[in-house]
Amino acid sequence: MKHNLIILSLSVTLLISFESIRCDAADRLPNIVILLADDLGYGETGCQGNKEIPTPHIDSLATGGVRMTQGYVTAAYCSASRAGLLTGRYQTRFGYEFNPIGAQNEDPTAGLPTTERTLADVLVNAGYVTGLIGKWHLGGTAKYHPIRRGFDEFFGFMHEGHYFVPSPYRQTTTWLRRKVLPGGGMGRWTSTDGNTIYSTHMGYTEPDYDADNPIYRAGQPVDEQNYLTDAFTREAVDFIDRNVDRPFFLYLAYNAVHSPMQGADKYMRKFAHIEDIQRRIFAAMLANLDDSVGEVIGKLREKDLERDTLIVFLSDNGGPTRELTSSNLPLRDGKGSVYEGGLRIPFIVQWKGKLPAGKVYDQPVISLDLFATAASLSGASLDKKKTYDGVNLIPYLTGKNTGRPHETLYWRSGNRTALRVGDWKLLRNPKRKQPPSWELYNLAADLSETNNLAKTNPDKLKQLQSAWQELDGEMIEPVWTPRR
Repeated sequence: MKHNLIILSLSVTLLISFESIRCDAADRLPNIVILLADDLGYGETGCQGNKEIPTPHIDSLATGGVRMTQGYVTAAYCSASRAGLLTGRYQTRFGYEFNPIGAQNEDPTAGLPTTERTLADVLVNAGYVTGLIGKWHLGGTAKYHPIRRGFDEFFGFMHEGHYFVPSPYRQTTTWLRRKVLPGGGMGRWTSTDGNTIYSTHMGYTEPDYDADNPIYRAGQPVDEQNYLTDAFTREAVDFIDRNVDRPFFLYLAYNAVHSPMQGADKYMRKFAHIEDIQRRIFAAMLANLDDSVGEVIGKLREKDLERDTLIVFLSDNGGPTRELTSSNLPLRDGKGSVYEGGLRIPFIVQWKGKLPAGKVYDQPVISLDLFATAASLSGASLDKKKTYDGVNLIPYLTGKNTGRPHETLYWRSGNRTALRVGDWKLLRNPKRKQPPSWELYNLAADLSETNNLAKTNPDKLKQLQSAWQELDGEMIEPVWTPRR
């Protein structure tokens, strides 16, 4: 049957991928740096088409490396996406598909299952020093702590978000969601000094991000006064400085441009020409992130490590437009959705001297591939009893392999599900309180998913439904679900 051939093709590709490139024992193991943005929309960097907010440092990675126009993540929101990235396995294989928020982070059953080995676990055993700086969001209790999940060093926070500066938010302009404005009423309210804006447009109040969610160094809380994007960059630069003489894995997981929206004064002044204050704050946050990426690249260059370092930049999911003003154009929808705008993200890889410069790669890739690529480059040993879903990207990006890295990609987040086979995409993306129904799109002809072909192509619909059900049969039920 055709769908059996699809699954077989996926398995063969994965088997081949791990054999493709390994470092010779006499060579230095390459450093691996993953720069993960939070909630950054597909169309928000300069190299992706944004002409309003300059991002020269992120763009420089594309100029010096490979920009992948069909880069995906495994989930349309933060926690599940990170679980897939750090394990190289669809998170539904181990029952982790939802997004703990607020007090749910303290639920002892909410977190990346301890039966799973992270990329840090694998690389430590391959001879790497490992560091996580920034956002974890894979369990807020002791057994899930990053130091217990393969990271030698951790500086950051455990939950889904964090204010960028401590209250009362000095030297920033802060935009907060409110259910009701101060004094009553709906709409937008601005403080006398212009530094605080409340808006009721989302219909709810800003989440309590900082409750029981300190900034940690290793396992101890610290008093961090600097704007978090700058603080995380400071720590990342220091990590590189201290580990220049050994192979390292740096997972730098920024919380920018995730809410709460807080723009530092010097960046707010830079974008004074943007009339919409919400968009101006977003621009300030993104420019701050871009400068921080530039500092990390600059440190690698200063230490003559660019040719020894694989650098990856991507977002954990698409941008939430109403919340942040983020653009996912030309894609449909955004964060939380299995339309392209929720799952397709900016994705850039640079490795000076090993990967071509200025290349645009148009075949589908996914964040799972980062695990496979790193494992292959490091010669790491993997658990042969487990199914890994990524492929080593290096042979594809160099042109050694000319086929598609993936013929089939799969998603499941509760009743929101999707499957991509070739250029065809099957999905269910019901709105709240609506029953799910299957939709079918041809992405080659309809990137924005505006023309549902489910009724006019019943044979293709049936074929993809059967393929999705077979892949879904390999997954397990969620081990944790949010309590409403």
